[in-house]
Amino acid sequence: MSTNKFYDKLMHFLVHNSLFFTVIVMGLVHVAMLIFMLCFRVYPLVQFNILSVVVYSFCLLLAKTGYMMPVYISIMLEVFAYSLLATLYVGWDSGSHHFLFSIVPIIVYFGASLFKGAKRWIVVILLVLDFLTFATIRLIYSEATPLYQLNSVSLQMLNIFINFVMIFSVCFYNYMYIYSSEEMMVNLQKQNKQLSVDAKEDELTNLLNRRGFLPILDSLMHEEPKHHFCIAFCDVDNFKRINDSYGHDCGDEVLRHITKVIKKEMHGCDICRWGGEEFIILMRDYDMNVAIQKMEYLRKTIETNDTVFYNKHISATMTIGVEEYSDTYHDPEDVIKTADERMYYGKQHGKNIVISSTVEEETHEEEIVSE
Repeated sequence: MSTNKFYDKLMHFLVHNSLFFTVIVMGLVHVAMLIFMLCFRVYPLVQFNILSVVVYSFCLLLAKTGYMMPVYISIMLEVFAYSLLATLYVGWDSGSHHFLFSIVPIIVYFGASLFKGAKRWIVVILLVLDFLTFATIRLIYSEATPLYQLNSVSLQMLNIFINFVMIFSVCFYNYMYIYSSEEMMVNLQKQNKQLSVDAKEDELTNLLNRRGFLPILDSLMHEEPKHHFCIAFCDVDNFKRINDSYGHDCGDEVLRHITKVIKKEMHGCDICRWGGEEFIILMRDYDMNVAIQKMEYLRKTIETNDTVFYNKHISATMTIGVEEYSDTYHDPEDVIKTADERMYYGKQHGKNIVISSTVEEETHEEEIVSE
């Protein structure tokens, strides 16, 4: 696994399990403080640290089951209480009041998730309470004699550890906030990109829809130099009968199957699901003769490749109208309309057929002669 992938997985895990991780770290901090107080023989704080470890153990269960609010409040109350008691017992010089600074980023980070709208004032209130607790400790205990006198080495050890916890908290949660914000931005960009794709693609077949197809056709008609192309308007024959006989799920499967066949046989062409059982194929740089040959081959391929749906073989055929672009057309809809009319002509004359201008004219002439 590359370093970047490992880093991304680690950060993703921490962001999405941040409360659980916070409770574990807070519990470990109090385990360390318990050891310190045992070594310094400050037994009231030993007892309080044991209680704190129990509280955070219970918070682990709450965090695991998703109860964020009780855990959030428990952290605040425990840190407020511990900072007051620790300063009372081991003095201002121990730096115990710095625990109040260490929870500032925790208050903000988790408060942003917990409280929305007007309720975000709760975060401000908690920050004010945090400051008032600090101010109270500063006014009462900064010059007071602690109940337990620690030597300078012990005070220095406590100071280093507590300041490390404070700096770690500030750096860690700020970085977590930055990372989660970037992750949210990336996700939003992906969603916007997907929405853009969805707006131009058909959900069932993943082909272009009208919104995605028409601009392509329009650019071919109006860009210089002009492009040569042919349009095939295709319609699945008797599709309503398939839906009525086998259900709409079967009808959807038939459309997906036909889409696969078209994609395979018309590789490199722009394919659009125009609506319902109608498809349009844009054949760039095809002349009429080649386009007719390709459509005739596609028609036979679809006719001879049944859709398998729950062990049933569903046969389907397609009627296709073909038109070649010329300068007489000014709008994409005009070319499509001509191909559509030829397809409709084929529907009226037996279905499962490819109709081009030549075929249509010949058939029309034959009808006149027979009359």
